[in-house]
Amino acid sequence: MKNVNNGEFDFNDGAPERKPRVTPPVAPVRPAPPKPAMPPAPDVIRAVDGRGDGAVDGVANALALANARRAVGAAAGIAVHVAGLDWQAIADELNAHGYAIVPGMLGADECIATAAQYRQASLFRSRVVMAQHGFGSGEYQYFRYPLPSMISALRQSLYGPLADIANRWHELMDMEARFPPDHADFLARCHAAGQQRPTPLMLQYGAGDYNCLHQDLYGEHVFPLQAAILLSQPGKDFEGGEFVLTEQRPRMQSRVEVVPLKRGDMVIFPVNHRPAQGARGVYRVAMRHGVSRIRAASSAPTARHALGLIFHDAT
Repeated sequence: MKNVNNGEFDFNDGAPERKPRVTPPVAPVRPAPPKPAMPPAPDVIRAVDGRGDGAVDGVANALALANARRAVGAAAGIAVHVAGLDWQAIADELNAHGYAIVPGMLGADECIATAAQYRQASLFRSRVVMAQHGFGSGEYQYFRYPLPSMISALRQSLYGPLADIANRWHELMDMEARFPPDHADFLARCHAAGQQRPTPLMLQYGAGDYNCLHQDLYGEHVFPLQAAILLSQPGKDFEGGEFVLTEQRPRMQSRVEVVPLKRGDMVIFPVNHRPAQGARGVYRVAMRHGVSRIRAASSAPTARHALGLIFHDAT
């Protein structure tokens, strides 16, 4: 198969779902005291039944505020959950196999809500149909800034411990770049070099769709690790569609890994290279990733959604 190195265009995507994550308490939204019954004005009636011309519905505003507060609470819970992960075990898995699975990074309800965002065009800066560029079959969309709170929390909280692993890898591979502990500082480096477009994305596949092997490189500054979270349930929503990794070892044939994921599981894997121990010391292994063909899908037109988390921005 021809390797595909995608510049502007990228894509991404075991164990039982984790126990519900404990999130900080969120103050309830108290409805305003009821007012004396009065006939509603015509423009308010139109706003409530969806045919309004811009009139404000107080109930809708209260619900929107409640949803926003719940999102903030969920984002805080993400940071707590990430901090509690066994990062030494994750590093060991990455060193040994080139990837690490974090079971149940998101709960089922979070996966469903996140996948539903794909239909909210205002959240995204661009849409890519893979077949138009020879990247596979299916499509994906890049989020725009500001990112949704949960996705921003995932990106920020994962970056710190991954930066520790990335710095060790670069030292082993004799690569000059080092990564600051705070994601904002790394993004400032990207933006100063003209890499200002956000790269988190959501992918959507239907029956027969697939994703060619590729690397997610977007400019001069590349963070060496990335993550993907499967938002759909294998065996229920779709069949096939396995996340796959290949590694090209010097003077050897490529090795393939099929990564088993359940809904809500996160896989962490290299963007480009990883270090490997050989008889003469450490050498670089080139990595690529993709998704195998969706062999069968549920009755829904789109059966497999995945969230991709890339930590460098794009030119």
